[in-house]
Formats: sequence, C-alpha cells, structure tokens
Amino acid sequence: MNSTYSIRTLTRRAALVVAAGAGAFLLAACGGDGGDGGGSAHNAQDVSFAQGMIPHHRQALEMARLAEGRAASGAVKDLAARVEKAQDPEIRTMTGWLEQWGEDAPGAEGGMDHSAAGHSGMPGMMGGEDMAELEKAEGKAFDTKFLALMVEHHEGAVKMAALEESEGRYGPAKAMAGDIVAAQNAEIGQMNKLLGKSRG
Repeated sequence: MNSTYSIRTLTRRAALVVAAGAGAFLLAACGGDGGDGGGSAHNAQDVSFAQGMIPHHRQALEMARLAEGRAASGAVKDLAARVEKAQDPEIRTMTGWLEQWGEDAPGAEGGMDHSAAGHSGMPGMMGGEDMAELEKAEGKAFDTKFLALMVEHHEGAVKMAALEESEGRYGPAKAMAGDIVAAQNAEIGQMNKLLGKSRG
C-alpha cells in the first residue's frame, strides 16, 4: 500500500510541477501586456520602434528609388539597391508584428508625407524641401545630395534602433534593431568615403 501511495503522490507532484511550469510559461508569453493575440512578449518601446521605423524606412526607399534614373555613380546606385533590398522586407515584417499585437500600422501614404509635423521626434527624416531638391538633382549633384541626406537618415535610424536594443522587449524586434545598427553604420562609413571622393 505504501508503495502505491508514494507512486500516486509522486505522480500528483509531477503533474503539479508540469502544470505550474506551463502556467509560468503562459504568463511569460503574455508578458503582462494584457495578453495580446499573438502571445508574444512585447512592450510600448517595441510598438513605438515598429510604428516609427516603418515610415522611416519608407522614406529611405523613396530616396533609393530616385537613384536609378538620376545617380551618376555606380556605387551610389548599388547602395540604393542595397537599401531597397534590406528595408522593404523589414517594413513587411514590422507591419506583421503590429497587426499581431493589435496595434495600428502606419499606412503606405505615411512615407510620402514630408511635413515636419508628420515626422516630429523621428531622427533623420527629410523635410519636403530636402526631398524636392533631391528629386530635381541629377548626376554628380544628385550623388552628393543623396549621400549627404542618406547619411543623416541612416544616423537617425541607428539612434532609433539603439533605443530599441536597450529598451525593447520583443526578441525579433531587438534582433532586427541590432541588424539595422550594424548594416546602417557600415553604409554610413561607405557613404562618407564616397562623399570624401566626390568632394575631392
């Protein structure tokens, strides 16, 4: 009888441990955010990062697409193509996160609004005048303007991504932020070298 009792007790205890472990896992997954539909732990910084970086990336894409018909330098065209290749999928990923979290994703028109008011608090965003000047420029003048504006734009993105790395909670968003910091810092270095050559 004793052995049967102890086996039952052990079985019951094991079941309680499993149940407690599952409960702890569910609490961790919900992250105390009120339990979002996606079951992913995120915080307000993650939401802010995605909502801010989407229009930021959209403007970079808009700038990059101008390079094809206006840039004189092959290096500038290559850089613009790399920006498009990296940032377009990131926009789709971040939009998916926001939908999963039940948060508003910036509309496609957000990237086309160059008013200063529309981009307050977002580092590196171009105003309407800068974008209009870039659209009018061609050849070497375009290259210089594009590189100068894109350096500033990338520096802004790096600041936003660094904030996400330090204060965000959602693993994939923090990982993307790390990728943005690494990739865009490397591109800033390259663009500054190109600017040095074009100025010299």
